[in-house]
Amino acid sequence: MNVLQQKLAEILPEVRQRRATINKEHGEVALSTTTIGQLLGGMRGIPALLCETSSVSPDTGLKIRNIPILDLVSNTPQEIFFLLCTGSLPTESEKQQLRTLFSEKAEVPAYVWSVLEAMPKDSHPMSMLSTAIVAMQRESLYAKKYSQGASKDELWLAAVEDSITLISRISNVAAGIYRLRFNKGPRIDPDSSLSWSENYANMLGVSQEDSFKELIRLYLVLHSDHEGGNVSAMTSHTVSSALSDVYYSVSAGLNGLAGPLHGLANQECLAFINEVMEELGGVPSDEQLTKYLWDRLNSGRVVPGFGHAVLRATDPRYTAFYNFAQDHDLQDDVMEMVRKLFAIVPNVLLEHGKAKNPWPNVDAISGALLQHYGLVEFDYYTVMFGVSRAIGICSQIIYHRMVNSPIVRPKSMTIDELEARIAKG
Repeated sequence: MNVLQQKLAEILPEVRQRRATINKEHGEVALSTTTIGQLLGGMRGIPALLCETSSVSPDTGLKIRNIPILDLVSNTPQEIFFLLCTGSLPTESEKQQLRTLFSEKAEVPAYVWSVLEAMPKDSHPMSMLSTAIVAMQRESLYAKKYSQGASKDELWLAAVEDSITLISRISNVAAGIYRLRFNKGPRIDPDSSLSWSENYANMLGVSQEDSFKELIRLYLVLHSDHEGGNVSAMTSHTVSSALSDVYYSVSAGLNGLAGPLHGLANQECLAFINEVMEELGGVPSDEQLTKYLWDRLNSGRVVPGFGHAVLRATDPRYTAFYNFAQDHDLQDDVMEMVRKLFAIVPNVLLEHGKAKNPWPNVDAISGALLQHYGLVEFDYYTVMFGVSRAIGICSQIIYHRMVNSPIVRPKSMTIDELEARIAKG
């Protein structure tokens, strides 16, 4: 067993027992009443998924294993993955073993590069990433074990192995896609002396500044998980619940992440900032920006990057990025706009009165930070999101394989059935 499998094997009896006890003794307890409005509104707010890895509170934001995300901003992505899976941060010995494990599995099979190079030159970077992940499905130990009739206790171990392999390689694949898709020159090989996130930053070839490597580490930590109900996590869980391996499941989740209502928000926020500066001839005064915002709201348009489907306070991930910008004294027109928007937009939205949450979310700043360091290809931003989110998706898959969660199969209803239910009163 590797270090993660060993830790999970230690806690597995308690994990299974807690779940079994709740189900046996309290399985009939009602959690909520589902309304027709919730059903027609995309199941929003319906408690229907178990997610042990993280939670999102409207008032406090993201917590990973009940630890506020702002308390984890100094950790590495590997440590966050270990925490997501096990509920505890790794010891110094476990950290070193994790680093070695990730480094050993980083090499991407040659056929994956051949597949990517054969794709049309104008392929979207997200379709390239999803294709590369599903192309590696032949590497799945889980699929091999299942076809050989392995027991459930062997299958979860194989899911861990697959997850480590996939996460180890996805940064290498993503960096290669960036250089191939945007004509940045030959791929940069991973360096065994660097950590996983440092390698990703280095293989992109965007900047050699230490602060850029620090930004990538922070980016991968902050976007790693966001409970189980978001499109990418829920899609991956649904696919995995059919006992599909992590390659199929993560690829499916990435396809959801590519949607404009999920993973494209950061690039749309940056496009908004650039649009404002173009229309107003540079960084506007406070008065100019305030008028622009009112005109936009009064025309029925929203302000990208402000508000959130769940949060009712400033996204702590925004706070972490904002603190990074302040600590490193990042100065350019876009960062000045980010600061101005933070100071002005909430007050305008509060006065306007229609926004449920006037505070910024993580997308209001993440793209601006990437652009500051020279990563200006907007279509690539969601790929970076996908690299990070694979950490959370895989940790959720591992949990459900450990406890042998059943296939996801909610009940659907027709409009006729809804109308019949309404008629009954």
